[in-house]
Amino acid sequence: MNPALSPAVTTPTAGSPDTEARIRELAQSLSLEQQVQLLTGADVWSTHAIPEIGLSRIVMSDGPAGVRGEDFDERHDSISLPSSSALSATWSVETARRYGQVLGQEARRKGVHAVLGPTINLHRSPLGGRHFECMSEDPRLTATIAAGYVEGVQSMGVGATPKHYIANEAETDRFTADSVVDERPLRELYLAAFEDAITEARSWLVMSSYNSINGTTASENKLLETPLSTEWGFDGVVVSDWTGVRSVEAANAHQDLEMPGPAGHWGPKLLAAINAGKVSREAILEKVTRILRLAARVGSLEGFTPAVTTPPAELNGAAVAREVATRGAVLVRNQGILPLDSTQLTSVAVIGHNADEARTQGGGSATVMPKHTVSPLEGLRKGLPDGVQVTYSRGAKVAEGLQAFPRTAIHNPVSNVPGIRVTFLDANGAVISGEDRLATHLIWFGIGIPEGAATIRMETDWTAESSGIHHLGIGTVGQISFALNGEEVFNSELEDDTDVLGAALFDPPKTVHAIQAAAGEVVRIEAEYQLPKQQVIPFTAILLGEETVVEDPQAEIDAAVASAKAADVAVVVVGTNAAIESEGFDRKNLDLPGHQNELVAAVAAANPRTVVVVNSGSPVLMPWLDDVSAVLLGWFGGQEFGHAIADILMGNEEPGGRLPTTWPAALEDVPVLNTTPVDGKVVYSEGIHVGYRAWLKQQAEGGAAPALPFGFGLGYTTIELGKAHAPQCVPAGKDVMVHVPVKNTGTRTGREVVQVYLARKDSSVERPVRWLAGYAGTHLAPAGTDSVEVRIPAKAFAHYDGGWQFEPGTFTLLVGRHSADDFQELEIELR
Repeated sequence: MNPALSPAVTTPTAGSPDTEARIRELAQSLSLEQQVQLLTGADVWSTHAIPEIGLSRIVMSDGPAGVRGEDFDERHDSISLPSSSALSATWSVETARRYGQVLGQEARRKGVHAVLGPTINLHRSPLGGRHFECMSEDPRLTATIAAGYVEGVQSMGVGATPKHYIANEAETDRFTADSVVDERPLRELYLAAFEDAITEARSWLVMSSYNSINGTTASENKLLETPLSTEWGFDGVVVSDWTGVRSVEAANAHQDLEMPGPAGHWGPKLLAAINAGKVSREAILEKVTRILRLAARVGSLEGFTPAVTTPPAELNGAAVAREVATRGAVLVRNQGILPLDSTQLTSVAVIGHNADEARTQGGGSATVMPKHTVSPLEGLRKGLPDGVQVTYSRGAKVAEGLQAFPRTAIHNPVSNVPGIRVTFLDANGAVISGEDRLATHLIWFGIGIPEGAATIRMETDWTAESSGIHHLGIGTVGQISFALNGEEVFNSELEDDTDVLGAALFDPPKTVHAIQAAAGEVVRIEAEYQLPKQQVIPFTAILLGEETVVEDPQAEIDAAVASAKAADVAVVVVGTNAAIESEGFDRKNLDLPGHQNELVAAVAAANPRTVVVVNSGSPVLMPWLDDVSAVLLGWFGGQEFGHAIADILMGNEEPGGRLPTTWPAALEDVPVLNTTPVDGKVVYSEGIHVGYRAWLKQQAEGGAAPALPFGFGLGYTTIELGKAHAPQCVPAGKDVMVHVPVKNTGTRTGREVVQVYLARKDSSVERPVRWLAGYAGTHLAPAGTDSVEVRIPAKAFAHYDGGWQFEPGTFTLLVGRHSADDFQELEIELR
């Protein structure tokens, strides 16, 4: 654990046998019925309370990049941090720690005791739907960033929950797929990504995944015991992914808590199994003890001192969001145009759908409701001097389907306030209650709909921002009526034609209707939704909004080209959206949606001073990469995304990021691609060669190279690496320190990330061409120097063969800036 956090953290189990004994006695004092009840959630987000022993409920919340709380209510707003791929691109454990601390602060503010994150599955394939939510393709980078995140969250007295354990790298058939992984890659890659969060940061929870691993579903898998509990010493709670417990058999594994509740596969069935001798009482007692231990740590158990009594000083969440977006942005091309010199600018053409409607977070359980988001267009308008003219052209449609109405465009006609009026009616049409909402994407998951409600009525006045034909609609699953200006235009059932759980949240079936409206004209929108009589999980989502319909795509590109020709600089923002990158499904390809590639090509041809900002959570193909002046990868940049982009383009901040994953030039070049099970199995046939390791193996065999290598990133200054130093001989099982002198030879303050890889020639075992062993960053003023110390953990030299083995002999230390660099080489003897 980070020593800086240690004074505020006191772990009840460490050095406190009395505390442990009292917790176990308390667990034993419960009746068997109470014990079993405690092992399944009380509802969607919390555990059962047992007041007679002073136990209050433990509240859990999504998500990895913001804390939503127990509801999806936009009135209960959350800080929206950049996605995990952006966080990992910082290559900074300290930044990850601050990121985690903000999540911990948010959790405390919302009454949440455990954050369901970080998501630390590896980027095995760039097609993975939750690629944006995970950190990296490399286990070492993932493990260190994840540990910093966990430390930050838990410094606030809130539990962190590394997920999804284990081998859960794809979304296709995610509930039933069997990940077939040999023991060596399982240990060296997929488990290694989790290890530091458990052994170093001492995470208080772990979430088991939906998938099976080598034939056994995760919640029943022996991997929950070994290595998690035995070798790594995990003493926290293993919580299931929601509905991830499939049978009573999970109680014989080290699965501790079934979510959600109150109905599930345990409860009465588990009680019967215990009484029949099929599940031991000792196993149940151990699970209850772990849950009470967690309760004590987070302050939900009276009579016990919480793990943290004095949290660190509060951080400014918006400032951290902006910092992470800046530090994680990766500059991958710059032909001298950046940073822009505002004194030489008279006009800037901002182009792209994502410039105005930026995608700041991925879809699915990671979704939170921020109070505001800053688009690149807004950020540039605020960041550029008043004398610089900023024009905007959409150029090419990106956002598919309905998009929620902007909050500034809706007015509640019932309460005469901004927003929308929502009214709950009983089966007889009588009003139960009503509420004034601020947004038109309405989601209820577990709570929020009053008992006895049969109908939800929605009313708002929408103001058209421009003249023309507007396509207004509503999306949901179920019976819905929809009226515009008092005329009913739809009254029927919308059916979910997917098999993706929760698809209605991300891309619901919809009905859309065209209406002519002048700029400033008000349209009354009314809808009534009939609630289903029965739901397995109480989940309702309704989206009112507008769909972008482009009749002539070329005309949009032509308009953007005209604006680019008239400007000193063109900034084109391209990207994806939640219909492409989301929980629940994998990507079909890596193409930018719509006509965005044609847009970039046309703009670059019209104005040689074209800068492209990529707003995606994971790799996309960039066929125009060599034809534009600069390319900045901004990821899903959180609520302050636009400010960060403006800061970087204007030179107020350094683009600090390095690629956490390899970016290909063509889909067919990607060495590990498939995410679709065959006969129910996803076979990890590539073994230990994942990510850049697979690319290097492919290149060694004469295959294609990527467009951008792992670890790559440019800055605004020049930094020189001096001669590295490391011991020439080291005993097996010992860490190694590599010292690298670094000097800023440029004219600006800048950042460097020194990366150290290992290689082994003539090895007796199969190895990657090279593998990341350690890294460290430094910030330097002009002419500034530093001696960067990079720790290489002992296990970086080891391979797994029934246990961790060290092959004696010569390893090569490779010191550089990215995985394909012209390295300094040092030999080190392992004995």
